[in-house]
Amino acid sequence: MKYASVIVDIASSQVDKVFDYIIPDDIMVSEGFRVLVPFGNRSIEGIVIKISDQTSVVSHKLKSIIKAIDGFSVITEGQFKIAEFLKEKYHIGLADSFRLFLPSQMRSGKVKDLVVTELSLTNEDEAKIYLSKLKSNATAMRGIIEFLLENGTANQAQINKKFSASATNKLAEDKIIVKTEKVVFRSPYKELTDEKKPDVVLTQTQQAIVDKITETPAKYLIHGVTGSGKTEVYMNIIKNVISGGKTAIMLVPEISLTPQVLFNFRSRFGDNVAILHSGLSAGERFDEWKRILMKKANIVVGARSAIFAPLENVGAIIIDEEHDNSYVSESHPRFNTISVAEFMSESFGCSLVLGSATPSLESYHKAITGEYHLLEMKERVNKRPLPPLKIVDMGKEIRDGNNGIFSRELVDALKKTIESGNQAMIFLNRRGYASFLMCKECGWVAKCSDCDVSLVYHRAENALKCHYCGNRFKVFDVCPVCGSASIKQGALGTQKVCEELANLFPDVKVLRMDNDTTQTKDAHLKILTKFKNGEAQILVGTQMIAKGHDFPQVTLVGIIDADVSLHQSSFRAVEKTFQLITQVAGRAGRADKTGEIILQTYAPRHYIYKMAQAYDYMAFYKKESNIREVTLFPPFATIMRILVSGENEKDVVNLTKTYYEKMQALQKDNSKDWVYLGVMKSPIGRIQNKFRYQILVRIKPNIEKTVFDYVYSMLDENKANNVTSFVEINPSNLS
Repeated sequence: MKYASVIVDIASSQVDKVFDYIIPDDIMVSEGFRVLVPFGNRSIEGIVIKISDQTSVVSHKLKSIIKAIDGFSVITEGQFKIAEFLKEKYHIGLADSFRLFLPSQMRSGKVKDLVVTELSLTNEDEAKIYLSKLKSNATAMRGIIEFLLENGTANQAQINKKFSASATNKLAEDKIIVKTEKVVFRSPYKELTDEKKPDVVLTQTQQAIVDKITETPAKYLIHGVTGSGKTEVYMNIIKNVISGGKTAIMLVPEISLTPQVLFNFRSRFGDNVAILHSGLSAGERFDEWKRILMKKANIVVGARSAIFAPLENVGAIIIDEEHDNSYVSESHPRFNTISVAEFMSESFGCSLVLGSATPSLESYHKAITGEYHLLEMKERVNKRPLPPLKIVDMGKEIRDGNNGIFSRELVDALKKTIESGNQAMIFLNRRGYASFLMCKECGWVAKCSDCDVSLVYHRAENALKCHYCGNRFKVFDVCPVCGSASIKQGALGTQKVCEELANLFPDVKVLRMDNDTTQTKDAHLKILTKFKNGEAQILVGTQMIAKGHDFPQVTLVGIIDADVSLHQSSFRAVEKTFQLITQVAGRAGRADKTGEIILQTYAPRHYIYKMAQAYDYMAFYKKESNIREVTLFPPFATIMRILVSGENEKDVVNLTKTYYEKMQALQKDNSKDWVYLGVMKSPIGRIQNKFRYQILVRIKPNIEKTVFDYVYSMLDENKANNVTSFVEINPSNLS
């Protein structure tokens, strides 16, 4: 008798363990199969992780597998290794890991293969004889036969629409045509051309980097200025990997970038490229996943989730804009994509290539200390200098009588850009119309009823929105506390910027790109395509527009409020500001036209703006690295956050207190390597009606494993009903 060890599909640490089942003689399963099994008083899906001739469970307690769901393994051997890594590093249960690996709608049978019926002629000669005998008024039947004689096969739904269903059925009944069911793959971004493009001749620098990475699989950091041709380097690395019989993963930080990257890759590699990201329909995502699993695609392009694609024999993992926050998952299950990629590189012997014009401090530190190989691309491919960056003091603008959003210099530059037929991009990392509504009389601020955050005013819908839970509220005309009508709008957002541009340039088409305008499927692609085709002269956006995009006609970039990220309560605030400015500045002057950047700030003498103006990454790195080393922040220390949340605040506080007392005991045993331990209410104390408390830990890297193991055991051993606890390692956001 054979037994299967199964992980059931329940996201709970209490059942994240193996259960043994009997494999009936008439069911064939192996490791990685999805199966339906009895669990308690219901049937549930699970993943087979081991087949054995023995079991430690007494026979009368064993139940049998009900059925195999797919008939093939859905989890690869490599993914089993990744799941074990996620469990050890991030305390992610196997059931949660398997959910990362599979299309979500695939579970519980919510998405299936798309089956279409195709028509073809049973016999051409017989069809021609049949055609000659048709009456003159049998136009639909005649049309179908003639169409199939010319085209061979056709989709039944299209034929029925073009001619008639009754004619199709009559021809099938007379055995003139035959119906065949066929599984077809739903293809995302069908409008992107499959036109083949020739290889680009690489520069000497590009070729040397491609050769180095191809010859020596290892972990690399490519530090290349914007426009230096990193994408061509990536594609040539992948070309070499594929020619060697291996597969490759190419990650980009924003969904908005995936259509552009997919276009470049499809024009070079054709149908060998699959795409994975959350913006696809359930059917498209399922089909792309299945194409990868069936080895019909050996290159995967996508956002963070694409790291878990079911590829085998991976030869290269490339992570573009590696500094970006989106590579860190801030919701359960929490993980860092780059850490997963590092594990895969070490475990599978493949190259890991990180690329950025502004590498994260952690990555650059690893490069200069030898953990990564550092490769530099210091010039743009077109040999043009990086565009000049002008800093405008908005405080002086106000003193000179200009209280508007735009400085006089930016308005003049916009006029010249529009008159010359070129394009401009306006960057503001805040969506909506205004960031809050406040009563000037009593200081009341409109807040979400379920979250401790201010509501954002969206003028187009005339509504207040919570950007954390999505709640919507009516706009207040008077203060609900004191009754005053003196309602003030807070800091401006992209919506307000677009309105002001329409007032300044009424005849100019303006596009907006932020989370509000990209809710629908393919919205990113439609906006970017319109802008690239010259259907608008100005594109206003948040960080979605800051990186990766290549628009030859863009000669001006305006940064409305550079201080937005600078004043965030994060030790990474200065770093993020430098990165955003450098990235968005890199959108200008990428072709044969000279570009310019106008940066508006109320803190023009802050050192980071001078460094950004000079595009001096090394000056930034040295100063910021020195500050971090002295104060013991990453990469010179490790931050761990234990986040506890639940609807009953007393239960949350009690569990947090239990954890904190145990952490104090651990701190005493490792005091010389312990930098900080604190407990507090989270900066955002409530989200979706759940109270949030946190414990912050800062330790030296040498005791990471000791602390991690202790904390994970502590969480497993101390639980409370309806209270959840999560651990984040070096989180990008502590709010």
